[in-house]
Amino acid sequence: MGLAAGSSTFFIFVAAVFFLYWAAPTRLVRLGIILLANYFFCARFGLFYLALIPACSTVDFLVGLGLMRFSNTHPRRGLIAVSVALNLGLLVGARHMGAVVNPKGWDWIFPLGLSFYTLQALTYTLDLYRRDAEGTDSLLAYLSAVSFFPTLQAGPITRVTDLIQQMAKRRPLERIEGGRALFLIGLGVLKKALVADFLAENLVNRVFDTPKLYSGAEVLVAVYAYSLQLYFDFSGYTDIARGCAQLLGIRLPVNFDRPYLSANLTEFWRRWHLSFSNWLRDYLFFALPGGRTKIMPYLNLVITMVLGGLWHGITWSFAIWGLLHGSALAATRAWWAWRGKPKQPVNQWRHALAVFGTYQFVCLTWIFFRAGSVANALDILGRIGSLSVGFENVTPLFAAALALAAATFFVPKAWYSAAVERFAASPFYVHAAALAMVAVTLRYLGGSGSAPFVYSRF
Repeated sequence: MGLAAGSSTFFIFVAAVFFLYWAAPTRLVRLGIILLANYFFCARFGLFYLALIPACSTVDFLVGLGLMRFSNTHPRRGLIAVSVALNLGLLVGARHMGAVVNPKGWDWIFPLGLSFYTLQALTYTLDLYRRDAEGTDSLLAYLSAVSFFPTLQAGPITRVTDLIQQMAKRRPLERIEGGRALFLIGLGVLKKALVADFLAENLVNRVFDTPKLYSGAEVLVAVYAYSLQLYFDFSGYTDIARGCAQLLGIRLPVNFDRPYLSANLTEFWRRWHLSFSNWLRDYLFFALPGGRTKIMPYLNLVITMVLGGLWHGITWSFAIWGLLHGSALAATRAWWAWRGKPKQPVNQWRHALAVFGTYQFVCLTWIFFRAGSVANALDILGRIGSLSVGFENVTPLFAAALALAAATFFVPKAWYSAAVERFAASPFYVHAAALAMVAVTLRYLGGSGSAPFVYSRF
């Protein structure tokens, strides 16, 4: 895995950055250490990527200076057009580069995390264009924030102006805060290795690769398992990223809030990949023309979600995933406009039924998200529709792991908060012993350790 988040090399890297950062005598030195760490992290993709990110970041910084200087509409529109074209062109070009150069014998690999970088970079110029935030005239401060290494691989997407403000302050790292950060990192590693990778290696990958070899019941189990794999994989990365940033005194946004307990799809997108859904809302949905017809807000929802799907990859399967979510969101909003939103509190059984139905729909859409092609997604749906029963490939250990993973959604939040605070307040030797136990557990019970985070490929 090299320097990929979650690897042993990565944590050695984080430890080195931690000690250098807190030993730095001035703010400029601290920013320089973060910037070097960012680009050292980028360098694992090769010199091309290492040169590309600073070059694009510098252009966006200059655009930001122009937006702060000019008040007239025309130059500001021209500047923001440059930034949007640069970042979206970079993303689309990188997506298609493999199809162009690989047939010629060149080996092109899509740079991991580039999609997250482009969205994060756009928060800065778009915020300045809309006058929602103040920029910086320090190139060092901007470069350190826009490519902040914990967020570079798979988010959470953070407003660059917020990162700049946090990096400008030397907030002392208290022992309690450090303990919370270590808890997040340890929890994220366990989520990834013990749950996500285990589910992927022991059924999910095999079923999605060759669905016709499995019974309809096994394919259905694999779909449910994938929903949990994706959650534990992605939220695990987010925990690691937030923990690493917190060790440097920087707080990143929460990205997940028990999404599979949502009673409708609108609630789901307020609980799932929050930084991405907020970006789509703030920078895309609100920017679309509302029009004078009542249908436009619903159509804009569909457009937003289809584009959100294509952000993951320019394929029909991702477009269908976005279309399904956008259509369901629009239908939900139209129903509420007609009949009114459900009043709180809702009958307990009706609420449970709504949660169950929402989860089933989300799992249906995950089929297109994971399948890789529409044809493979239809094969999976066909196997489920065959209603063939058989669980020969679902081992008791796998079933137990699946049940335990699902049960974690029902653990009271108060229990989780109490565990975090109790760990954070413990002496340092308890922290060290706990992290050592995590390492030993991964050594003997974890997966192969070679699987990258799912969202890092986007």
